[in-house]
Amino acid sequence: MQNIETIINSQRQFFAQGNTKSIPRRLEYLTRMKQAILRHEEDILEALKNDLNKHPFEAYATEIGMVLEEISFVSKHLRGWAKPKQVLTPITNFPSVSKIYSEPFGIILIMSPWNYPFQLTLSPLVGAIAAGNCAMVKPSNYSPNTSTVIEQILTEVFPREYVAVIQGGREANQSLLEQKFDYIFFTGSVLVGKTVMRAASEHLTPVTLELGGKSPCIVDETANLELAARRIVWGKFLNSGQTCVAPDYLLVHHKVKNVLIEKMKRHILRFYGEEACHNDSFPKIINEKHFQRLLGLIEGENIITGGSYNTETNQISPTILDDITWNSKVMSEEIFGPILPILEFHNLDEVIGMVNSHPKPLALYYFTTKKENEKMIISNISYGGGCINDTIMHLASSHMPFGGVGDSGMGRYHGKESFSTFSHKKSVLKKANWLDVPLRYPPYKNHLNTLKKLL
Repeated sequence: MQNIETIINSQRQFFAQGNTKSIPRRLEYLTRMKQAILRHEEDILEALKNDLNKHPFEAYATEIGMVLEEISFVSKHLRGWAKPKQVLTPITNFPSVSKIYSEPFGIILIMSPWNYPFQLTLSPLVGAIAAGNCAMVKPSNYSPNTSTVIEQILTEVFPREYVAVIQGGREANQSLLEQKFDYIFFTGSVLVGKTVMRAASEHLTPVTLELGGKSPCIVDETANLELAARRIVWGKFLNSGQTCVAPDYLLVHHKVKNVLIEKMKRHILRFYGEEACHNDSFPKIINEKHFQRLLGLIEGENIITGGSYNTETNQISPTILDDITWNSKVMSEEIFGPILPILEFHNLDEVIGMVNSHPKPLALYYFTTKKENEKMIISNISYGGGCINDTIMHLASSHMPFGGVGDSGMGRYHGKESFSTFSHKKSVLKKANWLDVPLRYPPYKNHLNTLKKLL
């Protein structure tokens, strides 16, 4: 606790001295971060293998590569984003100029999860540094090998008064949340997100909450079923389903359900083999607690493929469940594992009603070839973001914001949105001295009619 307070005080002093506000300095440290990541690439891949059994290709594509791309994109555009933006001034303020200035908040707390421990720690940090802040980073205790590499990298790049890494479990989290930060960025579960928001409210600290929920994947009768099957299987079982935007459940039109299932089963076999739970390239469940929770979700259900597991490695084979209803236990919570329950529908009105009767999801995926159907889903369901005829890939763009809505989160980041999230927009009106219109000053006399004409 004392150490955390000491670090925060040193960061406040460092920030107050203006050490983070220079654009060239921000760019310099982003470059240093990129170079350090490249130097430690093998260490990162090894850590992700040890923590989650991620294959190097998957680890690079979903973790290292995304961070490097984010640094490159932000560095390329930062000078333009940081410039004051002149906006129109209403006639009532003539003669004057209106500008919006982007200024850093100050000290940022970044609390990251274990499922993509490298990417979901470093990506928001890129935005915080680009916006000119200091940061305190709290990586997950559930992915200790990656957290150790993160600390090593950030310690090489930044002085502790600029960016500090705090290791530990719940006690460290609690100690951090008792402190006053200028902004908190949290990625994790809805339950912990509520705790973070409650703690932030004590200091009136603004927050971004990147949470999760049950994200639907919808396949209608017009879809390209071969393509849909391949992309659904990939998106669902990426990182063994431990992805906040993974398709949580499948809503499929009753006419194409059986065909789609058979195609998905073939792709599971092609991707992962007969027994994925013994495949050294298939990610494992993060710990015993979550492993047992997932096994409890499939117990007693109609398993049409998969269901096997490896207690020595905490791996569960890709599993598809049929004959599922909203009363099934697998539909009572976010799955966050390699289990795909299937529900069927007869028309899109039914789909819209089902999805909208539950908390707003973080993601939604829709497979169709009819534009009017696509428009109907997009227009009538609220969700964080998603894809038409694909899964997951909307995250892989620095040009689009990522974030939840309702129970799935608040706030957004990636690319320019990261810079905006970690910047306060300060509005400044500069009035000329050569003219002072007397209309606004008392006594008001008959000024009301003139005012109405102006407004």
